[in-house]
Amino acid sequence: MTDAERQALLDALNAEYGAVYAYGVIAAYASPERTRLIAEHTAAHRARRDSTADALATSGATVPPPDAAYTVPFPVTDPIPAARLAVTVESDTAVAWRSVVEHGESESVRRTGVDALTEAAVRLALWQSILGADPPTTAFPGKA
Repeated sequence: MTDAERQALLDALNAEYGAVYAYGVIAAYASPERTRLIAEHTAAHRARRDSTADALATSGATVPPPDAAYTVPFPVTDPIPAARLAVTVESDTAVAWRSVVEHGESESVRRTGVDALTEAAVRLALWQSILGADPPTTAFPGKA
């Protein structure tokens, strides 16, 4: 694994740490009918976090622990800001995983990045749709 790949994966891991935390906030304020969706998205981020940490450890990298807490970018007090936070989370993770694709030199790292970017883009489109965005996605998700 190259240094650029390792750094991109570390950045993606940090985005996944933040996503898992944020989905806890989202769950606290989201509409009750979104409970299953939020649980699925939280599980997906946990799985991606764990597989990324494992890949980094296997490569010999030091895997940093998550922060004790994360700052959300705006107050979340009801279902609409909760859904907006989910959009922010999925957008942020898409940016991080797109960077993995861009810096990936090995097929396995690029494949991981493409898979994770695709998953984030689908979740992002779903949350955008929930908020009524038209269209709910962009041509190049993850482009900052």
